[in-house]
Amino acid sequence: MRGVTFAYPVFLDLHDVPVLLVGGGQIASRKAAGLVAAGARLTVIAPLVHPALAEMAAAVVLRPFAEGDCAGFRLVMTATDDPAVNARVHVDATAAGIWVNSADDPANCSFILPAVARRGAVVAAVSTGGASPALASHLRSVIADQVLTEQVARAAADLAQQRAAIHAAGGSTEDIAWDDRVRAALDRP
Repeated sequence: MRGVTFAYPVFLDLHDVPVLLVGGGQIASRKAAGLVAAGARLTVIAPLVHPALAEMAAAVVLRPFAEGDCAGFRLVMTATDDPAVNARVHVDATAAGIWVNSADDPANCSFILPAVARRGAVVAAVSTGGASPALASHLRSVIADQVLTEQVARAAADLAQQRAAIHAAGGSTEDIAWDDRVRAALDRP
């Protein structure tokens, strides 16, 4: 068996993407909040579902997970405290060719979630490849507090406007040395 390595970071567009979340408690609620904020069309399957989670979901199925439940979804996540359920979800999703994440259970994941810090359009994600989520969370906090300032958010907005203006004029942003523009945007008050 190969060692699990999660070495290829990616940001997904989940707008109106059907996502299945198996689990109905606090951890599932935290996962759901991020998925819904990203625009996912969320279905929850669990015997019991926290009321706040039920309000976030597009659909709620009040029963245990069953084989075949992953069909029709593009992304699957589990947030249960039952390793056997997590394993069944992993097998079902993998057989259907669907990416699956199991909270705090990297052996049943085809992807893991990084610790994320956001400021405006800027998103920083930190991962330890599943080795220490606590370290990733700590580093995320340091980055959020010390690196992702309001100035960085303003610089991102300014640079986005510059890119849009170049494209509107028919130009290419590929031929521009951006270092000076980035420094200037970060130096603006």
